[in-house]
Amino acid sequence: MSGHQPVEPICVRVNEAARMIGVGRTKLYQLIATGELETVKIGKATRVTTASLQKFVELRVSDRWH
Repeated sequence: MSGHQPVEPICVRVNEAARMIGVGRTKLYQLIATGELETVKIGKATRVTTASLQKFVELRVSDRWH
């Protein structure tokens, strides 16, 4: 046994980000454009931070209960 823990990604591809929060690519790009989701550019590739995805969902859940 190597003792290595699985590494949680800190950013994901656009398609994966859309799947994670249950929206399409167009909606995801709208959320990026409005600043609701944070991105990182790696070369020409755009990645969405998992922290911003989690925050986005948490805000929607707390809004629902208030």
